[in-house]
Amino acid sequence: MRCHYCDQGCNLDEGKTGICGTYHLSEGRVLERFPYRWSSYFASHIESLPFFHAYPGSRALLVGTAGCNASCRYCSNAYVARTDPATFRYFQMEPEALVRKARLASCHSIIFGINEPTVSFPSFRDLALAAHAAGLQAGCLTNGCMTGTVAEEMAQVCDFVNLSVKSLSEEFYRDYIGIDAAKTVLRNLKTLAAGCHVEVTTPIIQSVNDIEIPEIAAFIRSIDSNIPWHVFRLLPEYEMKDERYPDIEEITSLLTGACKHLPYIYFSNFAGSQWTDTRCPSCGRAVITRISPGGCGAKLTGYHLDGDRCPTCGTKIPVLGGHRPWDQEGTA
Repeated sequence: MRCHYCDQGCNLDEGKTGICGTYHLSEGRVLERFPYRWSSYFASHIESLPFFHAYPGSRALLVGTAGCNASCRYCSNAYVARTDPATFRYFQMEPEALVRKARLASCHSIIFGINEPTVSFPSFRDLALAAHAAGLQAGCLTNGCMTGTVAEEMAQVCDFVNLSVKSLSEEFYRDYIGIDAAKTVLRNLKTLAAGCHVEVTTPIIQSVNDIEIPEIAAFIRSIDSNIPWHVFRLLPEYEMKDERYPDIEEITSLLTGACKHLPYIYFSNFAGSQWTDTRCPSCGRAVITRISPGGCGAKLTGYHLDGDRCPTCGTKIPVLGGHRPWDQEGTA
């Protein structure tokens, strides 16, 4: 029997697992091997994950499990994503118990983002449903390498998703991600964007996929020009730790040209970035301001929208939910 969670479609003979190591066949059914076992959980600014256009300023409980259905050569979470899930030291917690942890920490949402949610999808789905039942939002970060059926279900249970579009090229996915998945990811981006709030992230490898910046921007625009696009320079990690650091000025030059396609482009994983504010596409006013401390995402410093509109010219700015300050209590 083939696994139906991602497009790899691994054969799961009795007693064997697929490439992610998290599903197996039991009595003719594909089941999770480690349901409700989590690698970590902690509270974080939603902008640091990054989500810039969903509940700005809010506090999120970030959770994850272990394992992945891809093998990125530059994985920054390899100690979790590239480990054998059977050897990982988890803690067991039912979804309702994890939701109680989120509420005790005054979180407004729960976001699966330590590793790929597709490899623990039944547990994540149950967690998202439990979060909604308690009045919290639910979201995830995903590589998009899932079946169309799972993408549709993810759009139903998530309020917001950040999907990583690493390239438009199957060759890139084959060489750097370890799987042929470009078409799958682009298909699932369309599905998710039709069903929930979506933001896109693209890690840039100098002289490899930086030339794709205009094409990726145009593809995102073909789906919805209001989709926020987060671009990161890929810092040397894991199997690529000896690579040179990408040049900030060169990437900035390419992004400046891409702005004609997309009004909400962010480039934030270096200290002092000027690409972290949300600006009104009509008058140019900074309507949401942020600072970049150097890591992924940013930190909110000011929210200046009048409802969902620019206070200067009245242009509507696409933001899911309203401003929720970090120190504001979550749903009680």
